[in-house]
Amino acid sequence: MPEENKNLRLKIENVSKVFAKVESDQVIHALQDVSVEMSGGEFVSLVGPSGCGKSTILRLVAGLITPTLGRVTVNGEEISGPSPSRGLVFQNPTLFPWLTAEKNISFSLDLRGDDKGKAEKVEHMLEITGLTQFRHDYPAQLSGGMAQRVALVRTLINEPEILLLDEPLGALDEFTRMNMQDEILNIWTQRKQLALMVTHSIDEAVYMGTRVLVMETNPGRIVADIKIDEDFPRDRSSASFVEYRNEILNKLHYGGKNN
Repeated sequence: MPEENKNLRLKIENVSKVFAKVESDQVIHALQDVSVEMSGGEFVSLVGPSGCGKSTILRLVAGLITPTLGRVTVNGEEISGPSPSRGLVFQNPTLFPWLTAEKNISFSLDLRGDDKGKAEKVEHMLEITGLTQFRHDYPAQLSGGMAQRVALVRTLINEPEILLLDEPLGALDEFTRMNMQDEILNIWTQRKQLALMVTHSIDEAVYMGTRVLVMETNPGRIVADIKIDEDFPRDRSSASFVEYRNEILNKLHYGGKNN
């Protein structure tokens, strides 16, 4: 693992986030007193019902919003805004329709004027995601899975220290989704940066995560931090996989057992 990734520390310290409702005087307590620490080399999955603050955590780490209370730091430095060192991938591939797959991938490098090794970086990303033969295709010509791969590597080409994934596979069919899970893990394995992924799929959380943070709503909070002590690649049908899945279901009160 690269030394800079191994030493990275993300801390969310006593964070609460309140949003005002536009149509009334009410407020929404998206997060309340959330504290958690993560390190480089981890792949952390966030699961929980809608409205529990999963995406709010991602946006706080991305620097798109700020905490109402508490603070979010990387290696002791408080996050005050967006940074290329923290790359965010959304559920839907937000590609530029007038640019080819290759040009979409290189866009951020072009924007920064970063020509050093650009051609090699783009070629590498096309190769590891199986998009070389589609490099000249436009987004409308790509399948959903291919378009999401382009969106993913467009973020990864900046080599972010923290990779933020907001349900990046939620819009895909089940078979494409499973293939893309392996794609993301293969890419993450090469650099082992910190990855933080929001998902509504418990199976996906267990299959990809080294840790699973289980959240509840009203107000949003972390109720369990489960280490997934399994090597990659994982067997979705193994007894241990099913045990992790059932443990998370129980934490979410869907397992038919008392916690």
